[in-house]
Amino acid sequence: MIKKKVDHDRLFKELLETFFAEFMQLFFPEASHAIDLEHVKFLKQEIFTDVTVGERREVDILVETQLKEEPGLILIHVEPQAYIQSNFNERMFIYFSRLYEKYRRKILPVALFTYDQVRDEPDRLELSFSFLDVMRFSFYKLELKKLDWRDYIKSDNPVAAALLSKMGFSSDEKVQVKLEFMRMLTRMKLDPARMELLGGFFETYLKLNQQEEEEFSLELGKLDWKEAESIVQITTSWHEKGRTVGKAEGKAEGKIEGKIEGKVEKTQEIIYKYLSSRFGMESSAVRNKVQEINDLEILDNLLAELFTANSREEAHTILWNAIEKLF
Repeated sequence: MIKKKVDHDRLFKELLETFFAEFMQLFFPEASHAIDLEHVKFLKQEIFTDVTVGERREVDILVETQLKEEPGLILIHVEPQAYIQSNFNERMFIYFSRLYEKYRRKILPVALFTYDQVRDEPDRLELSFSFLDVMRFSFYKLELKKLDWRDYIKSDNPVAAALLSKMGFSSDEKVQVKLEFMRMLTRMKLDPARMELLGGFFETYLKLNQQEEEEFSLELGKLDWKEAESIVQITTSWHEKGRTVGKAEGKAEGKIEGKIEGKVEKTQEIIYKYLSSRFGMESSAVRNKVQEINDLEILDNLLAELFTANSREEAHTILWNAIEKLF
């Protein structure tokens, strides 16, 4: 099966255009205090031809706004960089000069390094002779992999939540990173469209395997039941949308049945693991009862209700009520 290529430019463009003020406030607070972020206009993508290397280069995000205490418009150029490129500082300068040549305005350049390697990127370009300093060009830089995700989990900033998936964490921390991401979403209470944008961005870069999904469900059980229920409601909503998309794709590709069966089995296993670890309900009889439920909607609702159970007896009742819905 051919792996679908991730369109990094599109994902970051959608995130930053939706939450541009939040991005600037989070990472560049000094600039955000001086800039009027309530009045921003995203300009069309600029394309430049570099004849020296025979390439067409595109400016990803270009914002028109103004300073709070100075007249005139300014530009903010944000350039997400998904791969290591030598002399990237030169590229930023070329973009700056071309934009200045066209607009003749103050320009604030920002480089956003999104690749997974940890390295030190320059944030300036200097040209000088022994007898004259000709130029010193500087820009803001943000190297995501150098950021500690724990420093951002108390924030209610949606950009912080999405970018947890690109910050520095070990493979052993993936489950905890996703759990904190979901907790952040429940606190922010965004509209469904923005919630899905953040969820789609996050899960593009941080995917859990089946074992990690089971661990995630067990960690949910350790939270306050109201918080856990809110998280389950969000994930259930995503499952519902996924099933709708899956049906549309299935009609075109003939694969719907296998997709749904896989989700059913996965959810059944998560429920059984949760019953075993939280309430000691570990037996072949319990597993068989869970496996009797093959309706994904009922399974999703069952999982949500189980997080509200405070005793083995309550969990047993909830399970039997779910089974009765099949008849």
